[in-house]
Amino acid sequence: MKIYRILLFLLPVALLGESKSFDFKDAKGVNTVIFQMDALLESINGSAGGVSGHVSFDVQDPKNTKGSIILEAASLRVDNPVLQEHMHGEDWLNVSKFPQIEFSLSNLEKITVDGPSIRAEAEGKMSIRNVTMKMLIPVEITYLPNMLEKRNKVPGDLLIVRSKFKVKRDDFGIKPGEYLDKVANDIEISINLAGACPIK
Repeated sequence: MKIYRILLFLLPVALLGESKSFDFKDAKGVNTVIFQMDALLESINGSAGGVSGHVSFDVQDPKNTKGSIILEAASLRVDNPVLQEHMHGEDWLNVSKFPQIEFSLSNLEKITVDGPSIRAEAEGKMSIRNVTMKMLIPVEITYLPNMLEKRNKVPGDLLIVRSKFKVKRDDFGIKPGEYLDKVANDIEISINLAGACPIK
């Protein structure tokens, strides 16, 4: 028996066979992406709140989960205003020309059950500065039927997506090989996002 089939025993029978679309543009404004770049001389930490996108979660067969998570590049923030200006500028992210960062999810692989959640590798493509790369990202997904009302005061379901992973700035043509003593090549990213599927 495939491991993802075990998840079926954790879900109400009435939900089997459903694929639900979850909206990640959070009405509460809580969804946030955290990033860190730890170079030899400086550590840069920041966040971004401009999250949107839709994910179709297949309750019966989670490996068929598809969708995309979009981040507005201009929402990336650091405490230092000069550094933020450089980060948004033409030589770095160039947010005016490339306004969105996107991860497009094609399916889930290597699914295992962890209590009410599943752990998997999300196969998809990451697009930054108009450069697209295939990636496998570790994810933890928790499907919470009938829990949207507790969070957003609207009847429906929640899908919580958590992940920690790295991207390399030189893979996306962001000042490759330059300023490595102050701006690390590895960008550590943490996400903890809630998607909503209201009852219509």
